[in-house]
Amino acid sequence: MQEFDQYRMGIIGNCSFLANIDAHGSICWLCWPHVDDRPIFNSLLNEVGGAKFQIRPAGNFLTSQHYLRNTNILVTEFKSDDGAFRVIDFAPRFKLFDRNHRPLSIFRKIERIFGNPQVVISIDLARRNGVDLILPILGSNHLTYRADDIDIRLTTNVSKSNILEELPFTLTEDKYLVLTWGEHLQASLEETFNDFFARTENYWHDWIRRTTLPCIYQKELIRSALILKLHQDEDSGAVIASGNTSLPEFPGSGRNWDYRFSWIRDSYFTLSALHSLGHFSEIERYSHFIQDIAIKAKDRIHPVYKINGSPPIPEIVDLHLQGYKSNGPVRFGNEAYNQIQNDVYGQILLSLLPLYSDQRVDDRSPRPSKKLVMSLLEKIERTLLEKDAGIWEFRGKTMANCTTSLFRWAGARAALKISQIIFDDDMHIRAHELLYKSKEAIEECYSRAENCFYAASDVKFFDASTLLLINMSYLDKVTDKQRAIGHLRRIEQELSAQEGLFFRYRENDDFGETKAAFLICSFWFIEALATLGFVDEAIKKLEKVIGYSNSLGIFSEDIDPTTKGQLGNFGQTYGHVGLINAVFRIAKKVDGNIFD
Repeated sequence: MQEFDQYRMGIIGNCSFLANIDAHGSICWLCWPHVDDRPIFNSLLNEVGGAKFQIRPAGNFLTSQHYLRNTNILVTEFKSDDGAFRVIDFAPRFKLFDRNHRPLSIFRKIERIFGNPQVVISIDLARRNGVDLILPILGSNHLTYRADDIDIRLTTNVSKSNILEELPFTLTEDKYLVLTWGEHLQASLEETFNDFFARTENYWHDWIRRTTLPCIYQKELIRSALILKLHQDEDSGAVIASGNTSLPEFPGSGRNWDYRFSWIRDSYFTLSALHSLGHFSEIERYSHFIQDIAIKAKDRIHPVYKINGSPPIPEIVDLHLQGYKSNGPVRFGNEAYNQIQNDVYGQILLSLLPLYSDQRVDDRSPRPSKKLVMSLLEKIERTLLEKDAGIWEFRGKTMANCTTSLFRWAGARAALKISQIIFDDDMHIRAHELLYKSKEAIEECYSRAENCFYAASDVKFFDASTLLLINMSYLDKVTDKQRAIGHLRRIEQELSAQEGLFFRYRENDDFGETKAAFLICSFWFIEALATLGFVDEAIKKLEKVIGYSNSLGIFSEDIDPTTKGQLGNFGQTYGHVGLINAVFRIAKKVDGNIFD
């Protein structure tokens, strides 16, 4: 069986787009002009002959990557027999005319460290429809790539011949390469780079300074916060699950999915974590996105949308791409849009609650209407007895999922709080009724004999997402502590993959046996441990699980329980959300006051 190791790449972005840059100096994944468009560079999923923008030494080399402190500016360093150099990569983001300037552009700088390093630069754009080659048009100090739906310019002080013919050259001065979509640089190359670099670095430093952190695991929290921030499209407010598609959950499994869309569930988790970190504007932006969707929905609300609020494209397989390390298929689009996932109504209510309860809300972000809140409660009531695909999006079956009922309960509780804030008796009565009915549905999943909750009321297998019963305070840590502990330990017994890892479930699904450990399940378990007072055990497990990030501190969706290699889509928001929630829960238990 093929084994995967840690993903040797980082992520840059500016809340308009995301790009992956690997340790070999390649922009190996970039989708422009939108994160859910087709890729401009795709070698991440097409190792042989894939499109990329690479800067590397001419001969054999050693390489390492790091971020500049408290930023999303990535540095890749190369050492070879000839010398050493570094490549600095960033996507500009800074305040300009009281707005966040976030152009579709990537800035790259090559700096000599020592010796006389020989550098090779190459750039190839992805073929349109897998067939049509996009050739460069030569300008005085730039290359332009144009097609029906593409307008890209590379501005540089590197010889165009060296780039087009991939000729090695000796690095004797700083070299600059700026890739832009549609826009041209308005000032000199070096001046623009230095100006945009300084402003972008300052922006990220300021953003982190405004981040609320406990005194433990700050380095890990900062990287997770920076990663989450990149996953919100500032123009629409949509929050995407990941910037990738089709990185396999397990080699040869066929579990390769397109996550470049906005799941209502993932968005709630991400925004909740950012709120814990003291960031509120992201919730305001998302509220416009989700309110527009909810108001337009005549019948049911779908679980996932494109960043413009429309349905994802139908799920297709791209036969021109080999897949990550030749593990296909490569999918674009996601059929989850057509699934019934009834937890979404509760998640929307939870996402909207801060617009009522947080005193930072002003007239620029008016509270959602009572009509919208009542319509969401009506949808919860209408689907109370309806089975669904659940949090794990089973494609071949529906169940009366426990976690779906939990989010109905949590959504009703959020509406109850809203009704108290706005003094609305009708909303209060309806929310209270749904709170009771949702609790009844949750309790139908409980086995008194086993002292645990099953995945659903109509099955007898276990689901790690039911740990949220503890973390979301359904199982009270005082009055229901024994049931909570019993459930926690049964989930550990049934779903642990050892060394801090957990399976989502053990039941065979549409693709057979699930072999990968799902990382957020580990963090859910750690958070539950801390909630119930097992703080030392939680810290010990957390130390282990943090080690499953790559060298840059970035998590993947899944982990191979045997090799501990990273699997699944990369920079997945779930894992970073899980880390943030677990650390905050531990910090409250350890210090009481998390700022001591």
